[in-house]
Amino acid sequence: MTLFKICGLRDSSNAIMARENGASFLGFVFVPGVRRQISLELALEILNDYRSDFDPGGPALVGLFADQNIEEVNEIINACDLDYAQLCGNEPESYWNKVAVDVIKQVKIGVSNTSKTINSELEKIYRSGCLPLLDNYEKGSLGGTGLSFDWELISEFNLNEKFLLAGGLNPENVNDAIRISHPWAVDVSTGVETEGVKDPQKILSFANAVKTASM
Repeated sequence: MTLFKICGLRDSSNAIMARENGASFLGFVFVPGVRRQISLELALEILNDYRSDFDPGGPALVGLFADQNIEEVNEIINACDLDYAQLCGNEPESYWNKVAVDVIKQVKIGVSNTSKTINSELEKIYRSGCLPLLDNYEKGSLGGTGLSFDWELISEFNLNEKFLLAGGLNPENVNDAIRISHPWAVDVSTGVETEGVKDPQKILSFANAVKTASM
């Protein structure tokens, strides 16, 4: 079955909802100045509340970062006991190896990126033992725009069986996205929100759509 990640969580109730409906990853944004950013203090409050409801295990916990000081990133990772760091900026390959946990590296798909440059980036990501996340590029944004790219382009990329697909996914289109691109996992944030807030019913609908697509 295709795995899925609910990203941009800002409360424990929706983290619990995502877990109970089969999410494999829960994402928390630590990028300064973006709408879904949470502080370390709020993250610890959310995670302590979330963990009090469950035994160890469950979805992997992912922290999102962008061009931040590596010491700060690792401090947050260790304090929150995260499983992955998702890097959304222009971090070089030398930076990835200094991260305290496994890395998911965003690959921005946009009109200025050729298949050749994307494949070169993918080669570096796989060689470093990281996971690529394909996301739509919008100038001035680090992601979470609710906009998708042409999934047919994915056939031009040198991908192995493990990559994540993001960008404009929602309960209505994730079935087509999975059928066309065959990702290891899909990643959603805006697509399970109503007026900028996570919507439990949309999380449930997204989970059901992923499960249906994987049958």
